[in-house]
Amino acid sequence: MENAVLMQFQDFGLAAAISFAAIGSALGTGAAGMASVGAWKKCFAQSKAAPFMLVAFVGAPLSQTIYGMILMGRIATAAADGHYFWGAGLFGGIAMGMSAWMQGKAGAGAADALAETGKGFGNYMMVLGIIETVALFVMVFLLGRVGALAG
Repeated sequence: MENAVLMQFQDFGLAAAISFAAIGSALGTGAAGMASVGAWKKCFAQSKAAPFMLVAFVGAPLSQTIYGMILMGRIATAAADGHYFWGAGLFGGIAMGMSAWMQGKAGAGAADALAETGKGFGNYMMVLGIIETVALFVMVFLLGRVGALAG
């Protein structure tokens, strides 16, 4: 009976890894997307050129979903051997999702600033890259840990 109860949760870690990372990406792209639309509207209202580069800020949080998918795949491989890594999937997915959400919020500020000034694109991208590094660290460290414990 105990094994049957655990079996129903066997996919929890891998589902959490991709789901929470994707939730963060959705929140982040939503925040940056709304700000970009508002920035473009301001440009159009002032008869200024609307910078297409704002799309880069909107798309930046999507990569965390890919990191969640990579972690999910490694957890799925480990699950085939009976190691489920629920905590790695849950907390890793949340951490990557938070990175995406905060990246989108920073992208929202960057979109407003770039549309208003036309300057600073490289600086804004550096900020987004630093925030992205959090998700990369989480993914890499958890991949190493899952691999060491499952392998």
